[in-house]
Amino acid sequence: MKWKGRQGSRNVEDRRGMSGGGKGIIGGGIGLVIVLIVTLLGGNPGDLLGNLQNTGSESSAPYEETAQEKELSQFVSVVLADTEKVWTEVFRQEGLTYQEPTLVLYSGSVNSACGTAGSSVGPFYCPGDKKLYIDLSFYQELQDKFKAPGDFAMAYVIAHEVGHHVQTLVGTTDKIMPLRSKLSEAEFNQYLVRFELQADYLAGVWAHHAQGMDLLEQGDLEEALTAASAVGDDSIQKKAQGYVVPESFTHGTSEQRKKWLFKGFQSGTLQGGDTFSAGNP
Repeated sequence: MKWKGRQGSRNVEDRRGMSGGGKGIIGGGIGLVIVLIVTLLGGNPGDLLGNLQNTGSESSAPYEETAQEKELSQFVSVVLADTEKVWTEVFRQEGLTYQEPTLVLYSGSVNSACGTAGSSVGPFYCPGDKKLYIDLSFYQELQDKFKAPGDFAMAYVIAHEVGHHVQTLVGTTDKIMPLRSKLSEAEFNQYLVRFELQADYLAGVWAHHAQGMDLLEQGDLEEALTAASAVGDDSIQKKAQGYVVPESFTHGTSEQRKKWLFKGFQSGTLQGGDTFSAGNP
């Protein structure tokens, strides 16, 4: 991806060196006021709930970033700026106004409006404060654990979380998440899969426009598709336990995630991403 030397976003909050305290996000039954944290991978995002009123405090310590971390922080800032440009224009064409999210860089753990999360959660979006949270160590994990190297693989991760922000702005999040208390876990998981696949579609929409802005290089799309495949529920479960449990899927299979990412890349519009009406997503 062509990113070096380009302007980054003003909406980056650096909390590296600050450790989150207070109530963790894992678990349920924590009261009536809950906000869903949507992650890229791992576990059930429906279980990542936090108490808005008990996010605790953060302790600060000097943080010295490595040269690699400095470059990566600049990269994610440029990618975020690109998503701002694309979604501002796409929303304008739809007669809507895009509200830019904030991207929070953290190390180890972090407090959000959804609770306290550790880096093991992976990149996530909290609709309670409309912020994306990323520990840059995930980039190495994406390369080593998930075998999905390349800068555009990481760009896909950011675009996916921004996709969840788009879902929040257009009202999809508010429609889907209340179903958690009305359905069984297996039934709600089916909605979560479609919710996550739609975020993949929206990441593809961004990639479509990034290509139109002449930002993509040869092999970039393949990097994103490889990353989408690597974080499919079936792929993760098979690696972790040697078998898959389809009724526990919350993000979609590798093929589904690739399919919807590529569909968004081909379309480039908000239309065409209705994963909830698709017979077999």
